[in-house]
Amino acid sequence: MAKLLLLLFSCAIALPVFTQNENLQLRFNQPATLFEEAMPLGNGRIGATVYGGVGTERILLNEETLWAGGPVDPNMTPEAYKNLPAIRAALFDENYRLADSLVRSLQGSFSQSYAPLGDLYLDFNHGEKTPENYRRTLDIQNAVATVEYKIGETTYRRESFVSHPAQLLVVKLSATGKNKLNFSIRAGSKLQFGVKSSSPDLQLSGFAPIHAEPSYRGDMPMPVVYDEKNSMRFHAAARVAQTDGKVTAMGSYVQVKDATEALLLVSLATSFNGFDKNPGTEGRDEAAIAQQHLDAAAGQSFEDLKNSHTADFRQYFDRVSLDLGETAAASLPTPERLQRFAAGEQDNSLAALYFQFGRYLLISSSRPGGIPANLQGIWNEHVRPPWSSNFTVNINAEMNYWPAEVTNLPEMHEPLFDFIKNLSKTGEVTARTVYNCGGWVCHHNSDIWAMTNAVGDFGKGSPVWANWSMGGAWLSTHLWEHFLFTQDKEWLRNEAYPLMKGAARFCLDFLTKNKDGWLVTAPSTSPENIYQTPDGYRGATLYGSTADLAMIRELFTGTVEAAKILGVDAEFQKEINASLSKFYPYQIGKKGNLQEWYHDWEDQDPNHRHVSHLFALHPGHSITMETSPKLARAVRRSLELRTNNGTGWSISWKISLWARLHDGEMAYDALQKLLNYHPASQETQMHGGGTYPNLLDAHPPFQIDGNFGGTAGIAEMLLQSHDGAIHILPALPKAWPTGSVKGLRARGGYTVDISWENGRLTEVAVTPDSDGKFQLKYNGKTARLKGKAGKKVAMKW
Repeated sequence: MAKLLLLLFSCAIALPVFTQNENLQLRFNQPATLFEEAMPLGNGRIGATVYGGVGTERILLNEETLWAGGPVDPNMTPEAYKNLPAIRAALFDENYRLADSLVRSLQGSFSQSYAPLGDLYLDFNHGEKTPENYRRTLDIQNAVATVEYKIGETTYRRESFVSHPAQLLVVKLSATGKNKLNFSIRAGSKLQFGVKSSSPDLQLSGFAPIHAEPSYRGDMPMPVVYDEKNSMRFHAAARVAQTDGKVTAMGSYVQVKDATEALLLVSLATSFNGFDKNPGTEGRDEAAIAQQHLDAAAGQSFEDLKNSHTADFRQYFDRVSLDLGETAAASLPTPERLQRFAAGEQDNSLAALYFQFGRYLLISSSRPGGIPANLQGIWNEHVRPPWSSNFTVNINAEMNYWPAEVTNLPEMHEPLFDFIKNLSKTGEVTARTVYNCGGWVCHHNSDIWAMTNAVGDFGKGSPVWANWSMGGAWLSTHLWEHFLFTQDKEWLRNEAYPLMKGAARFCLDFLTKNKDGWLVTAPSTSPENIYQTPDGYRGATLYGSTADLAMIRELFTGTVEAAKILGVDAEFQKEINASLSKFYPYQIGKKGNLQEWYHDWEDQDPNHRHVSHLFALHPGHSITMETSPKLARAVRRSLELRTNNGTGWSISWKISLWARLHDGEMAYDALQKLLNYHPASQETQMHGGGTYPNLLDAHPPFQIDGNFGGTAGIAEMLLQSHDGAIHILPALPKAWPTGSVKGLRARGGYTVDISWENGRLTEVAVTPDSDGKFQLKYNGKTARLKGKAGKKVAMKW
């Protein structure tokens, strides 16, 4: 048994010191030409992507609420439920071809798309001279992008950040040396827009489409439609707030001449006024909102703005630190580091940087009171973006928030909870009209308007992705997870439990007995995968998929536990427990794998990117190494058959799955594949995932979920707490022999610091949120400890 040394002491509060850590910087030695090379900034609401050009600087502008469309009609398929008996009859008659055809009758409209607001351009009068000493950096600890180069005897520098306190994009430009700053400010948009200037301001106004077809529908008549009366409006205002040069309005642009420095403030706003309000006729005054933010910053210096921004950002970012060892490659440009790592060179600090980059992106794209991070976070340049840049809730939206709790960013989880509340309102109508069920439901896709119907343009969508109906169940598990980490009973009572109960109510009503007497879902799919029956039919619709039942198990178990804690709904608890006792059990297939389908069928694609049938191991808890070792071995076999290859987000999921199996080497193998260098491009593939030059995830194309999943996976390798104990270094790979992590969170309300040397734990410190007992597990040994709220318990091994 390990020798224990227990120390109790109060946590000290240190004032932030706004220094720069070179290990927390992305570096580039040339301007970006494509989005996948540029530097993303954000404050949750405003996204700015800085390209770092020399002759022309381009800054892509996004605002999280700028979407196509308007409030959804949840009653769009009022009698769809009448088709359900025929679908179930076909399924239980094993007529899957007919079921695949009939299930299309449950489909409604497609979701709407997240839209790009526009681009800000700074045109510099540098002439034909070639820049020297070019560098650009993204400091992810301070959330500041810097561009610097020298032309002749003058050094030009730009610092940019998006401030949450000020709600502005802030850009400081300076010239040091012989020559001055001479530049013009202009703006444009891919949407309908107009531009005007009035010194020192430049104004960009316009409309989002009322409808934008998903890009995967290809070329079709009128894919983008505008309606100025009902479309969402947007407004951007750029102001030269301070300069020692001359500012002149020139119609569609603003000119600055003979300056040594200039401070540019950019404000964005839309007319969005809620998911159930028409943004055209019931919208907010976007121009007035943008102007208010600019006016509020009047008189503030760049240093004032930067200090308040940095203090705000670092109050979250500095909660967690990760040290996997220093490497000489840390000073190299980030694209070169990725390429060297892909070629087999060791670069542990790159893994640490990638971990923290995910946390940076979450703070930058999801703030309390806002909209959840979508498929591209808040950074999108396309009017018809890949998969509409929407909320894809059969994995991607959930994966965005996997790091929120464990990496100590619970506040960033809040937009998802607010969104779930919106979904529950439209989802009640969908549950009733499509399935004749109580509670609420959500299908495969959603958008800012809280759409919950099955997509497919009323029967034109493939059931393999359109008809999956477990979005409400999966999303609701995030509510329970937040409680497990925070132990906030009032929040559980007032916010989480009513939503969990509604999702559980739908599942109770939707479950039906099959001819074997088991409770199953029907119709069912396993997200985006296709089975092959013994007679050769390849289809999507079945009954009782493993993924469906695993998600419902997780929801039911959490709902019952929540009701017990709150002392409510005894009869509802009994109803859920009675249902759970009749669930079709997990099955082990002939290959030793965890069966994905009700029957032991083959997959059309044995290496399919989705691994939803393994949900019970991660992010769920109903299969663990300790409580169900046979099923855990079946999960392992499933992962071996799938391989660690796939799209970016698929690979990142496998990191966590291998970590839950306590296999650090296979988890690290998946991480290596996730960090595989992918050149900047915008092609679409269902394989070959990796990482773009700017560390954004390559599906490809760019999807932010892989970044968040990778961060969560690294955390899962170092700390787990899903089975009632705190597991220390459960999946530490040999590649990380020495290191430390501070500030990770464990379920039950604990903050955990860990240090290790030569592959062995040296010290762990746990700070409980409340008085009580807890268990630590490491390398087959268990320590049972007592703690007091706010007092650190340190233990040397």
